[in-house]
Amino acid sequence: MTTLKSTLDTTSDEYAANRDSMLGKLADLDVEHAKAIAGGGPKYVDRHRQRGKLLARERIELLIDQDSPFLELSTLAAYGSNYAVGGSVVTGIGVVEGVECMIMANDPTVKGGSSNPWTARKVGRAMDIAVENRLPMINLGESGGADLPSQKEIFIPGGRMFRDLTRMSAAGIPTIALVFGNATAGGAYVPGMSDHVVMVKGQSKVFLGGPPLVKMATGEESDDESLGGAEMHARTSGLADYFAADEQDAIRIGRRIVARLNWRKKGVRPVPFVPPRYDEEELLGIVPGDLKIPFDPREVIARVVDGSDFDEFKPLYGGSLATGWASLHGYPVGILANTRGVLFSEESQKAAQFIQLANQSDTPLIFLHNTTGYMVGKEYEQGGIIKHGSMMINAVSNSKVPHISILMGASYGAGHYGMCGRAYDPRFLFAWPSAKSAVMGPQQLAGVLSIVARAAAQSRGQEYSEENDAAMRAMVEAQIEAESLPMFLSGMLYDDGVIDPRDTRTILGLCLSVIHTTPVAGADGFGVFRM
Repeated sequence: MTTLKSTLDTTSDEYAANRDSMLGKLADLDVEHAKAIAGGGPKYVDRHRQRGKLLARERIELLIDQDSPFLELSTLAAYGSNYAVGGSVVTGIGVVEGVECMIMANDPTVKGGSSNPWTARKVGRAMDIAVENRLPMINLGESGGADLPSQKEIFIPGGRMFRDLTRMSAAGIPTIALVFGNATAGGAYVPGMSDHVVMVKGQSKVFLGGPPLVKMATGEESDDESLGGAEMHARTSGLADYFAADEQDAIRIGRRIVARLNWRKKGVRPVPFVPPRYDEEELLGIVPGDLKIPFDPREVIARVVDGSDFDEFKPLYGGSLATGWASLHGYPVGILANTRGVLFSEESQKAAQFIQLANQSDTPLIFLHNTTGYMVGKEYEQGGIIKHGSMMINAVSNSKVPHISILMGASYGAGHYGMCGRAYDPRFLFAWPSAKSAVMGPQQLAGVLSIVARAAAQSRGQEYSEENDAAMRAMVEAQIEAESLPMFLSGMLYDDGVIDPRDTRTILGLCLSVIHTTPVAGADGFGVFRM
């Protein structure tokens, strides 16, 4: 039998403490998510409603199939910056007429939906996902163009969106623009470069330069409607393919466009499955509040994979990394999960072999992170930890099957790379509220700086101040701790979202379904492995 048997004691004090810690972090996360949902705040939300318009998330809710999920991405973009949390745009994956689509909706309650540097980064990430997974793109547009005070940060990278729209069309990936309000300056190129364009009577205003700019540039007097209104574009310029009576009608037309795409998935279909044997609610109490305390990721796997069934690969070798085969929502997967934090040579070689096998069988990989990195020390350096760690990173880098990463606990140093961190292009990467990621732990980093500073003072023949050292260490530890937290990293778009552990199985299932919009094929070969 390969069914995992849980040993988690849900009545223990340890479980209760872990659960309370996780719930506290989720409460903090809810506060930040609420900021993103609030958009520009009550004043601008009320003003928007008084104009008879729907909010960004309301438009999405009407667009997607009834009672279907919407996987919102990068919700915390711009967290910790001077810009509104969310980056003034909502992005995510939803099902429209049975087709999984990438949806982007400008939030007009945040500075009129104008784009700032975080908007550009968030939109860029969404378009990468759409291209890689062959998802039709639907833009729900209402934007005043670039946030002019930040133009130096957005003008150059912002042009990528228009390039990507044309490349998607060339690749046969449909692009659809539903224009609900202003699409000014650069925003006008979104409908201009989309395959299908819907505009709303009396609301859509699409022009490169509005009446004030035209007056300044040419001296010409004009009004919004004659310059760029929906009816003008439907009757005169031909930019609008469809002329909608109101927002609901535009969304109805958008759904009909998707229904007529004749879109088909090209990947494998899921097989029938049974749910895990253990309650997903119990995922709240597995990860300790103190990440120095190890936990068994098999307890997570047992609550995520179909039937809690897990065929472990090399279970007696390289015990700090669990590897094995399972299915999730009917899709085959390989799983790599850290068990005791540190990666040794054995774990690295085991991982490299396992990744090769997954590529040989065209099986997507899921990485469950809780690692402090590769082991250091004379014994391990002499034993080849550099070449063995490099072997694992080589395998991850050149693997062609889709990867999904979940940061559950620590994800430090090169261990983050070997477990397919953001720089290694996983199709999706999510973090639990318990996760932390940095070049190393705060205490270790502060300690290294202390040792270096102490040695430098000694080499100069100077007295070393223990008081200053203590202050420096405290300051560095606080800084690194803050910069290691998942909300900070999510704000930087180093993940696709911070998620409730209880949603892990559902989110992985949605991602696997999206991934199989395209054929899944492994690598034909790898680079040179140092033996």
